[in-house]
Amino acid sequence: MKKCCLSFLLGLWVFLSFHCQGQAVDVNNILPKPVSFKATGERPVTLNKNTIIQADAPYQQQAEYLQGLLLQQCDLALGIATPKTKLGRHSRIQLLHDTLEANRPEMYWLEAGGPVIRIKARDVAGMVHGIQTLLQLLPLGKTKEVAFPTVEIKDYPRFAYRGMHLDVSRHIFPLDFLKKYIDYLAFHKFNTFHWHLTDDQGWRLEIKSYPKLTQVGAWRNSTLIGHFKDTPARYDSTRYGGFYTQEQVRELVKYAAVRGINIVPEIDIPGHSRAIIAAYPEFSTRPDSAWQVANTWGMYNRQNNVLAPHPATFKFLETVFQEVADLFPSEYVHIGGDECSKMWWKADPATQAFMKANHLKDEKELQTYFIQQVSGYLAQKNKKVIGWHEILEGDLDTTAVIMNWGGAKEGIAAAQRRHPVIMSPGKPLYFDAYQSKDPKDSLAIHGYNPLDAVYNFNPVPAELQQLKLDKYILGAQANVWTEYMGNPAKVEYMVFPRMTALSEVLWTDPQQKDFQDFKRRLKTAMLPRYAFWGSAYFKDFERWTVADK
Repeated sequence: MKKCCLSFLLGLWVFLSFHCQGQAVDVNNILPKPVSFKATGERPVTLNKNTIIQADAPYQQQAEYLQGLLLQQCDLALGIATPKTKLGRHSRIQLLHDTLEANRPEMYWLEAGGPVIRIKARDVAGMVHGIQTLLQLLPLGKTKEVAFPTVEIKDYPRFAYRGMHLDVSRHIFPLDFLKKYIDYLAFHKFNTFHWHLTDDQGWRLEIKSYPKLTQVGAWRNSTLIGHFKDTPARYDSTRYGGFYTQEQVRELVKYAAVRGINIVPEIDIPGHSRAIIAAYPEFSTRPDSAWQVANTWGMYNRQNNVLAPHPATFKFLETVFQEVADLFPSEYVHIGGDECSKMWWKADPATQAFMKANHLKDEKELQTYFIQQVSGYLAQKNKKVIGWHEILEGDLDTTAVIMNWGGAKEGIAAAQRRHPVIMSPGKPLYFDAYQSKDPKDSLAIHGYNPLDAVYNFNPVPAELQQLKLDKYILGAQANVWTEYMGNPAKVEYMVFPRMTALSEVLWTDPQQKDFQDFKRRLKTAMLPRYAFWGSAYFKDFERWTVADK
């Protein structure tokens, strides 16, 4: 009898030790790392087919979202409570609207104990972040019952802007993949999808007022084969293109909103406009010429791709941007403004006459004129502009947000001029750059941005901290230019695991970051999830570092 009792007590001790330790390990595997967590060691909350989801009024859509995620991840089909639902003694997941404990934007509290898991938030984004953390504490795979660890997690982001970009001009992707991409962002607690919709190589958005933008501008007659620097250049002979209808845009905007993701559309002007002038040559500096949508990359100072300052051009811009503003609820619209070659304006007598008549001393002031005009059109729709850092070549009012793809120098210059800044430097946040120096690696555009370079990036330059101007840094964003990404699997290969690293850069206090621990969590928690998603990813991330020359 004593031996049986001793065996029982030993078994109980092993069980409790395993589960208490398991809770701590589970929480420590969360990506990005939360502000604070505590595994309380109480009896786990049992989740099974009888568990009910309850949601306050602002989070009814998130209740349905959670319901779908639980079914997909664990094969747990949970009901959602209605006013007539009898809860009894069954466990519950509660989505609660709380502005007292959740006292900052995008903050959430996750508490589990007794028969209840509570997620408290003051806004949709915070609730979605809490849901994503909950998912990370659940098994990946079918189960009839889950012992959910009893925890207390308090969490909120370091930066207000946490973005991922995707270029659909060089290569276009199906709507289903865009939804998957937004799901990736939501899981990683990003809050912004920057949708690069237009460029020299294709116009991808239906504009009802100007149908030739998609009839002509959405299609190129061929595409470059191999790397941009290869000589001689080779091209296929395949017509390539496509576009998104306004109905598809509305569908994606709605899908993203449920997941706490804001979509910022980009219409790139006054350069990067070759697809526009292919469709409407009258907006070019050579209206008597026939233009084609670009079939190569890198147009700057090589081929004419700028808009001419004609009345018809400005009417076009006003109409297009106001139509875009009606499609997207985002406070901001991105207007590009980068790599605007001045040589075509210099060579055009009509442009020079316009500049003289409007007292513009040089082509930089003409570029600013374009930006100011479009800013005014968008202001009529209560929108503000984001532009690449080149828009600061002239004088702009400080309502414009600067997206800096240069280095710290350009970010500092923008902040010193009191502009809000989103840091998006080519090094290390261009995810179209190589992840390795293996000559057999999949083709990329240029540069080398390994995983540790991304993880160790600080969006706030030290000089700005010294000048006490760090408040002007809104956050950061990685850019995914798709010249060499012709399918969704290649996009995934290029963004994972770098997207996972950036999520922690933008969410977690730098004092809590640790690259070795990040790699442990990446291998323990994220690699299985990439597999669960069926996502491609770069597998050799531990071998390649910034130390490799």
